[in-house]
Amino acid sequence: MSAPVEHCLAGESRARSGCNSGCCPQGRPEGARFALILVFVAAFLFPQSILAQPTRAVRRVLIFNDFGSISSPGIALLDRAIAIGLESSPYHIELYNENLEATLFPDEASQHRFREWFIRKYSDRKPDVIITVGPASLKFMVESHESAFPNIPIIFCGSTQEMLDELKPDSHFTGVWGVAQPEKTLIAALHLQPDTKHVVVVGGVGPFDRGLEAVTKESLRKYESQFEFTYLTNLAMPALLERLRRLPSKTIVYHTSIMEDASGAYFIDAAQSVPMVVGAANAPVFVVDDVDVGKGTVGGNVLSWAADGQVAAGMAVRILDGAKPQEIPIVRNNNVYLFDWRALRRWGFRESDLPSGSIVIFRELSIWERTKWIWISGLITILSLSALAAHLQFSRRRLKQARDAQLQLSGLLINAQEMERSRLASELHDDFSQRLALLALGLENVSETLPDSTQAAKRQLDELYNSASELGADLHTVSHRLHPSALKSLGLVPGVSGLCKEFAARQGIEIAFCSENIPPGVHPNVALCLFRIVQESLQNLKKHSGAARAQVNLHKTGDRLFLSVCDDGAGFDAKETGNKVGLGIRGMRERVRLVGGQFEIHSEPGKGTRIEACVPLLQP
Repeated sequence: MSAPVEHCLAGESRARSGCNSGCCPQGRPEGARFALILVFVAAFLFPQSILAQPTRAVRRVLIFNDFGSISSPGIALLDRAIAIGLESSPYHIELYNENLEATLFPDEASQHRFREWFIRKYSDRKPDVIITVGPASLKFMVESHESAFPNIPIIFCGSTQEMLDELKPDSHFTGVWGVAQPEKTLIAALHLQPDTKHVVVVGGVGPFDRGLEAVTKESLRKYESQFEFTYLTNLAMPALLERLRRLPSKTIVYHTSIMEDASGAYFIDAAQSVPMVVGAANAPVFVVDDVDVGKGTVGGNVLSWAADGQVAAGMAVRILDGAKPQEIPIVRNNNVYLFDWRALRRWGFRESDLPSGSIVIFRELSIWERTKWIWISGLITILSLSALAAHLQFSRRRLKQARDAQLQLSGLLINAQEMERSRLASELHDDFSQRLALLALGLENVSETLPDSTQAAKRQLDELYNSASELGADLHTVSHRLHPSALKSLGLVPGVSGLCKEFAARQGIEIAFCSENIPPGVHPNVALCLFRIVQESLQNLKKHSGAARAQVNLHKTGDRLFLSVCDDGAGFDAKETGNKVGLGIRGMRERVRLVGGQFEIHSEPGKGTRIEACVPLLQP
C-alpha cells in the first residue's frame, strides 16, 4: 500500500496532543468514560487487526514554491506529481507545502520576512528532505541552508541551468533542471508557416517573466538577421492586446510568461494572460510550458511541469531510503513537442509538418475514425450472415437433393411394387386361373361320364368342382386387387366405383361413392394414386374402424382432383400417433407426394376418420 500523505499549509499549526473541551474529563466525565469503554471493547474485539498493522516511521518532506498553486497552474501540477510520487515511499509522509509568493511580494523586505517566518516555523520540526520549486525558492535555500536547515538534503526543480551556474549549490543539493528552448519552437513554427517574416515575443515584467525573456533573447539572437523581431514585454495588458490585434501578416507570436504587466497588475499566466493573448492575436501563438497548450495556443517545444515533479519525487524517495544527495546526479528534464490539434486546424497548419515524435492533443476523430468500428462490425456481421446464408443455401440444396433422391427412390419402389403386382396378377389370371378353370371343367366332365357312379362319389366330385370354381373366383379377385385392369380400360370413376361395390359386397359394409365433374381422361399415375388410396383406406376401414358404412367422394375443382374417404368408426388420435403410422398410410402419403399433391388424415377417438388427398390434374 502507498503511504498516506498529510498536507500542511502556511499559517496552520498541528496539535499532536491534548483534546478539546468536548472530550476532556473535567468537562464531560460521562462522555470520557463512554469513550474509554469503546476503546477497550474495540481492543478486545479486534486485537489481532490492531497488532497486525505495523507502525511506520514518520518522514517529513517540505516543499518551497515560488508561487502559490492558485496563481500558477504549472506549480499546482508539479506539486501534485510530487505528492503522488511520494506515495511509493515505505514511510508515513508528512508533507508540508509553503510558497514565497514571489510575484505578489517581489520586494526584498517582504521576501526576507517570509523567509524568517519559515525558518522559525520549522525550527522545532526539521524536515528530512526539502524540495524547492522555482529559482526564488532555490536561492532562499542556497542562502539559508547552512544556518537554518543544516545537513538537510535539498532537491530543486523548476529552475534553469543559468540559475544553477549563478547560485552554485553545494553537495547537499541535487535535482532536475529544465530549460526553455525557444529556438526549437521557432524552427517548428517555421515548418508550419514557412513564409514567416515577423516574430513577436510577448512577456511581462515580473522576475519570472524577465528570466524567461532573457532566455528567449539569447536563444533567438542568431535569427535576428533573418526575421523582424518585436519584444512586447513592457506593456500594460490593454495596450498589449491592442498591439496584438494589429499584427502584420506572416507573423508568429511566442508567449513566454505574463505574471505581472507594466501597470503592476498580476495575472495567472495559464488561466488568464494566455487566453487573453490568444483571443487578441491575429497570428498563431506558441508557448513555453505544457500547461499553456490547450488554451488556444498552437504549442511548441514545451517544458513539462508534471515530469519535473515525478523526477523530484523519485529523488526524494531515494534520499529517504538512505541515499546521499551527492550520490544522485543532477539531471536535465526532457522537453516535449506538444501541439493542439484544434489550433493547427484554425491556422491551416498540416500535422505532417510537425517534428518527429510530436504529441498532438484534442484531436477530433474523422468520420472514418469515429465510425470505423461500426463499419468493421457491420462488415463482419454481413460477412458472417453471408457465410451463414451460403451454408444454409448449401445445406438446403443438399437436403433438397436428399429429398429428391428419397422421392425418386420412393417412386422407383412404388413403380417396382406396381410392376410386381401387375406380373403376379397376370400370372394368376393367365396361368393359375386358367388351370383352375380347366380343372373345374375336367371335374365336371368326369362327373358326367360316370353316370353309374355312386351318389357319394358324385357328390364328392361336385364339391371338388365347387371348390375349384370358388378358388378361381378368389384368384380373379386377388388378381384384380393387384392390378386393376378396369382402371385402365374404363377410367378412374368406374374403377373406383367398381372397387367400392366389390368391397361392399364382399365385406358387408355400406360404401357410398359420389363423384362430380371428373373428366374421362385422367393421367394414369394420378388415377392409380387415387385408386390405391381408396383401396388402402377401405382395407384400414375393415381392419381398424369397425364402422358399418363409409363415404367416398371424388370431385374436381379447378385443375385439381379432391378425394375424401370418411367413416364414423372408432377413429384414433392422429396427433399422438405421429410417426407411428403403418406402412399403408405411409404408402398413401408417398404416392400423393410423387404426383405433387397433398395428403391429410383427420381423426379423433370415437369420431371416425377422414382421409383427404388433393392432387393436380395432370395431362394424360
